[in-house]
Amino acid sequence: MSKILFVTAPYHCWGVQVVGTWPPLHLAYLAGAALESGNEARIYDAMNKRHSFEHIRQEIERYQPDYVMTIDYLPVTGAISTATVPDALKILDIAKEVNPAIVTLLGGPHPTFMYDEILGDDANHVDYILMGEPEQTLKQLLAALPEGKGKEVKGVVYREGAEIVPNERQPHIVELDSLVPAWHLLDWEDYHYAVEPCGRMASILTSRGCDMDCAFCSQRMFWREDWRCRKPEKVIEEMVHLIDTYQISFFTLIDAYPTKHRDRWELYLDLLIERKLGVHLLIETRVEDIIRDADILHKYRDAGIIHVYLGAESADKDILNSLNKGTDFEQNKLALDLLREAGIITEASFMIGFPTETWESIENTIESAKYLNPDIAVFPVVTPMPFTPIHKEMKERIRVFDYSKYNLVTPIVEPYGMTMEEITKALGTCYMKFYGNKVQEIVALEDGFKRRYMMSAFKLMMRDHGDHFDFDGSNMPTHFSIHTV
Repeated sequence: MSKILFVTAPYHCWGVQVVGTWPPLHLAYLAGAALESGNEARIYDAMNKRHSFEHIRQEIERYQPDYVMTIDYLPVTGAISTATVPDALKILDIAKEVNPAIVTLLGGPHPTFMYDEILGDDANHVDYILMGEPEQTLKQLLAALPEGKGKEVKGVVYREGAEIVPNERQPHIVELDSLVPAWHLLDWEDYHYAVEPCGRMASILTSRGCDMDCAFCSQRMFWREDWRCRKPEKVIEEMVHLIDTYQISFFTLIDAYPTKHRDRWELYLDLLIERKLGVHLLIETRVEDIIRDADILHKYRDAGIIHVYLGAESADKDILNSLNKGTDFEQNKLALDLLREAGIITEASFMIGFPTETWESIENTIESAKYLNPDIAVFPVVTPMPFTPIHKEMKERIRVFDYSKYNLVTPIVEPYGMTMEEITKALGTCYMKFYGNKVQEIVALEDGFKRRYMMSAFKLMMRDHGDHFDFDGSNMPTHFSIHTV
């Protein structure tokens, strides 16, 4: 029996973990695959424990694994995981320093597409990159390595002298319900949703893949335009297990596209309503699906969905077209209004920092956000990940090449009509003006779930922004305090 240690990168940036800590579901699935193949596994979540590289070194020395694996993980659907790559590579460097015989493994979207860059740098101590969906590849690799046949496994990339060899990709797993996450390897005390009413939180998947063509996202390419789903009944069973065993009260569906098939999605909602699990759910989905489901949004609410994130991205028709969102401003407005009428908290994103950005377009974005009026607005800075379609379009304007800065907060692209410093100031201005307007609306609400939830979320968002991000020159308040809460 071999031992494999799964480690999350100790990466942090403002905005990602402001309202809570999510369990690394991706590693729980991988650990489950390792256990199923007869190996011993451990998950060390340095990210959510707020541990350092020195802590990671000590854990490797203590556990003495045969394998160390990490992925480019952030607690989101995957679009911004590139930011963790430098830290992930450092983990594998440390593993080799502790014991050169440790086999180092790396997975995730960025390594899947950028394996030439990673393995082409001799400073990176990566033995195998696992491309795409990793569980089946990992099981086969763990079985093959003791026999000296690791390089024969589908789905891996490795060095052969000076050559980088990508093997044929693995077929996708047909039956997703055959995968069993190693829930018992997680330290559940680490995972909480911090927005009132608060509680222990789990991440779950009801589907994998996406066939949408958003130009800034890796999902379509990573899953090879595929979308597969789990049986709603199996998802409910998993939720019941987590509730009963680990006292979970919040679930985040980290699917890229959980609502794709209405009949299957509605069955899931009906089962949640029938079981009366007494938990809250947070989801991300598509604007057009909310409009499609206008007649069943009461089921969203009755099933426990309290928070829906939508990518509005821009009010500019040309920008929306360039991003291949497949939606328009009027659809965004309708979807947000429908959710509001259904009593569900709405969150929407509005990108800034495009090559054509100006102070006038920044003001238009702010006014558009105010008009669409989501309960929560976020303003990600456009970030052309090196394997996405917009990277080629924006390549000549890219000024930052440190992947750790690719976090949707740091400006990466220099607009023709603005400086990078001005985009930083514009980001602060977007938040200041939107929430300066929004908070008065929330204060005026009658006391109840929405008011308490929103006040709690606002304070968390602003509580420590100064420690994590420089809003210098934006007139951003250094403290967020509402005395009428």
